[in-house]
Amino acid sequence: MSEVTLVAETGRELGTRPARRVRREGRVPGVVYGSGEAATSLSVDRADLRRALSTDAGVNALITLTVDGESFLAVVRELQRHPVRRDVVHIDFLKVDVDAPIEVEVPIRLVGEAKQVTTNGGMTEQRISVLRVVVRPDSIPDAIECDITNMSLEEPSILVADLVLPEGVETRSPAQQAVVTAQLTRAAVTARGAGEGEDEGAEGAADEAAGGDASDGDESGD
Repeated sequence: MSEVTLVAETGRELGTRPARRVRREGRVPGVVYGSGEAATSLSVDRADLRRALSTDAGVNALITLTVDGESFLAVVRELQRHPVRRDVVHIDFLKVDVDAPIEVEVPIRLVGEAKQVTTNGGMTEQRISVLRVVVRPDSIPDAIECDITNMSLEEPSILVADLVLPEGVETRSPAQQAVVTAQLTRAAVTARGAGEGEDEGAEGAADEAAGGDASDGDESGD
């Protein structure tokens, strides 16, 4: 679990125009709330925020947030990004108690290689990319690993229930939800269909030949 420090400034004006001015100054407007306290408007340096979210933990980093000289632990609850540039335009921080579990989304990372699938003309597809879990703030895993090594076309699904979770982590995602599935590629389906058609044609020709021989035999018997 990565822990970082971030200094925030309060006293910013509310509204769209002041928020734009804050962004022009190289800062990101936001709020912090939690612990039963009212939300406080603040802003953080854009470059510092980028560094804080660039650890292996990403947006789940445990942040020591300093506001007006007071420091406390927080996590990012919500990020709003520009629809085109994708830079952060607003951020919500949540104050946390290190001993009180919280609900977060953790990335799912595929590991291994599904050789039994690919060598038989199949492919794997990751159906969900994050897992919703409940965990202590200081124990949020950087990712949940999903091993696809033993996947096959006969056992084509790995479910949420199949994932091995770190100690202290509980999932809130449906147990029967598919994480990864395997299926034949379109080319493999087409190739198999063509092969079956050829086999059926050969069998039909053989049946016709056998039937013709039997008929000839009956006529000669008469």
